[in-house]
Amino acid sequence: MKEEVRQIQAVLAQTRREVAKVIIGQQTVVNHALIAIFSGKHALVEGVPGVAKTLLVRTLAHLLGCTFQRIQFTSDLTPTDIIGANVFNPKLNDFTLIRGPIFTTFLLADEINRAPAKTQSALLQAMQEHQVTIDRQTYPLSSNFTVFATQNPIESEGVYPLPEAQKDRFLLKIRMDCPNEAEELQLAERTLTKDAPETLLESGVIQPLLTAERLAELRNALEAIEVHPEMVRYVVALTRFTRNHASIKVGAGPRATQALILSSRVHAAIQGRDSVSAEDIQRMAFPCLEHRIILKPEFVDKGLTCIEAVQHLLHNVPVPR
Repeated sequence: MKEEVRQIQAVLAQTRREVAKVIIGQQTVVNHALIAIFSGKHALVEGVPGVAKTLLVRTLAHLLGCTFQRIQFTSDLTPTDIIGANVFNPKLNDFTLIRGPIFTTFLLADEINRAPAKTQSALLQAMQEHQVTIDRQTYPLSSNFTVFATQNPIESEGVYPLPEAQKDRFLLKIRMDCPNEAEELQLAERTLTKDAPETLLESGVIQPLLTAERLAELRNALEAIEVHPEMVRYVVALTRFTRNHASIKVGAGPRATQALILSSRVHAAIQGRDSVSAEDIQRMAFPCLEHRIILKPEFVDKGLTCIEAVQHLLHNVPVPR
């Protein structure tokens, strides 16, 4: 195994251990968040209030030596509230750039579907190109720039569906459920002590493991993890099958193929392997494809879900040997 692969695996393992000191349970969620970060892409996080979505991103930002900002999306939020604006400074008799919260490394876009499409679209250039344009002037963002956008799945009033073009820019969709009974009991007991999750993060006990520069280096080193040609063909076959499935109205586009390859590579590293296997691809098919496909109305009426459609894909596309 190559040395750079060992280093990546060691950092991923140590990060997961440190996160577990703050976030109780949610191991799959933590893995998926790390996959988004190390792939250099973004994640859509769906879960009811109070399941530690914000705390998770804050903890990861702290451990990986990155800055963190949070935006609470509301119906009256404007694009300039996100990216910033040039404001006239009377003392200088000139305009001064007031940077918005998007100028950070990890951005938590909380309840993103509460803002109208015009405001949501303010994130598109930043997510795709890691830069923003203000008054025709372009400003770069961090090379590690990552958006974690949260949605409340039970809300139906005062929310706006995300445009399909924006959903496609999220590498994966992370479902964050409530903890099980044992985990919730542990949370309740810790809430009464100095080991409460929020207190523990702010106490300085959890120390950063990386710098932003080192994170960028490790992301580049992921190229050392091999993706054999038959695995690439398997990914392409899965994505293309979504466009010909009887229950799917709109299948996943080519960006889904890229997402599945990139995320499977980091998943392999988390599992301690130096090459991508069919298992890695199958595990990542659900979070990578679910938010990219639209089911036909007649199948939705019958109760079919996107998760079940992806399961059917995996059953019908031959696995490479």
